Amino acid sequence: MHAVIQAKGYQGNETYVNPILAGDYADPTVVRVGNDYYMTHSCFEFAPGFLIWHSTDLVNWEPIAKALTEYAGNVWAPDLVYYKGQFYIYAPIDEEIMVLTAVQPTGPWSTPTKVGIRGIDPGHVADDDGNRYLFYGSGYVAELTPDGLSVKGAPRKVFNGWRFPEEWVVEGRFLESPKLTYHGGYFYLTVAQGGSSGPATSHMVASARSKDPWGPYEDSPYNPIVRTQSRGERWLSKGHGSIVNTPDGDWWIIYHAYEKGYYTLGRQTLLEPLEWTEDGWFRIPEGVSTSLPIRKPSGRVLYRSESFREFQSESGDLGYAWSWYKPTSPIKYEVDRRTITISSGSSSAPLVFMPKDHHYEAEVEIDISEKAASGRFVLFYNDKTYSGLELSGEGVHGVIRGWRTPAKPWPSCHLIVRLQYIWHEVIFYYSHDGKEWTKFEHSFETSGWHHNALGGFLALRLALWAQGQGKVTFKNFDYHALECDPECQTV
Repeated sequence: MHAVIQAKGYQGNETYVNPILAGDYADPTVVRVGNDYYMTHSCFEFAPGFLIWHSTDLVNWEPIAKALTEYAGNVWAPDLVYYKGQFYIYAPIDEEIMVLTAVQPTGPWSTPTKVGIRGIDPGHVADDDGNRYLFYGSGYVAELTPDGLSVKGAPRKVFNGWRFPEEWVVEGRFLESPKLTYHGGYFYLTVAQGGSSGPATSHMVASARSKDPWGPYEDSPYNPIVRTQSRGERWLSKGHGSIVNTPDGDWWIIYHAYEKGYYTLGRQTLLEPLEWTEDGWFRIPEGVSTSLPIRKPSGRVLYRSESFREFQSESGDLGYAWSWYKPTSPIKYEVDRRTITISSGSSSAPLVFMPKDHHYEAEVEIDISEKAASGRFVLFYNDKTYSGLELSGEGVHGVIRGWRTPAKPWPSCHLIVRLQYIWHEVIFYYSHDGKEWTKFEHSFETSGWHHNALGGFLALRLALWAQGQGKVTFKNFDYHALECDPECQTV
């Protein structure tokens, strides 16, 4: 029977299929340094955050560092910048714009410091004379000091957004994500409008330009550069673009979008080519489709190691695929490649992992050191919406949207839990030896576990969660995609 498989990334024949990063990697920002590209995304209330990705062809990405090592608050759309030998990340943290710096993308990165303005969605630009500016929010700009670490002078509003047709079905006339490119004597302003969620046709990318950073700005005649035209398309709410050129002189736009039927995966990262017109504007070339194979940019193909999923990264820190949700107090843990032991007071922060497939299976072993401790393996949206299995000193519990079922007796402090996620339906199994499995009696459906229903701009993640008093060990985590036929059976 024909299998339904999520096609993504490099196809092995000099073409790729979107997304280039599957899963919740929202608000992409990308910069080129020589032949290398670096990218990061919003990290919201997960820490460590600002996972730095490296690529040599814009399609194949490997993780190399996390810039934000400590929990700082709610961290939204950043701007990753390289200027005169130094990397910068400008980002709003609880809507206070801050900056981190590093000489190398792998770090060490500085701790965040205040730039001197409140707002969201910063975008940095410098002109040929070394003057530096920070655009942000709904069309504001402030001049930066030469070191780029603080603003000087009062911000001014210089852009009101492109006036798209009134009859378009959007979430609102929101103007956000100003990203700047200085090219050919013009400051090109690339913005997001329409709202990043809501109706499928809401989000879009628009362009404007000016000879002066303070304006006035003229709108591109090719707007919108990117937009979902119909709710029947595969990619919905396309927007929040960042443009970049290659060493060969080609131009590309990276942006995010929801996938139709899979809002639970969050806003995934997509890539499309750009072309410059004779009158000095950029646009998507005719014939390019977000849903069909596209010839990839030139450059060496990098293959991501499977060690990405391990609990420990090459540097000895927490693995790149893992982060804590709202770790408001220090978490004591010991980690190696396949094992993490968390010392829990009353409740540690959930340790989360982002799935990237339509259908998948995940498995982990849980050991509790004493009866006062408990360990959970759950499907997690936020601290109010999660479901899964728990091992405590009393036995095995179901945890269903926060409700904890009475314990089923269990003979040991060791449990293997398997989760199957098929067409948004979740089935749990548990075992003592990995050979004989018991299906848990409660299953649930999660197609509505996403931002449009629950808010927060998050996605559906796997989480390991230590609670109670004592140590909880999670080991031998495994995750792999499942192929499913249209009749909802695995193949």
